[in-house]
Amino acid sequence: MGVIENFWGNAIFSVVPTIALGLIFWLLLRSILRADRIERKVYAQIEAEERARLGLDKPAT
Repeated sequence: MGVIENFWGNAIFSVVPTIALGLIFWLLLRSILRADRIERKVYAQIEAEERARLGLDKPAT
């Protein structure tokens, strides 16, 4: 038979796609947020190096 006719089979086939899509969505957002965090950290480091190179970090007198 192509159609699952028992309760637990229907329940599993109803819940598994939702859980799978939720997991894929969570992994996608997690990777985007991690990449953004790393990019901001690298950009701040580069900016600090450039400011130090140009002498902009010296305290004002």
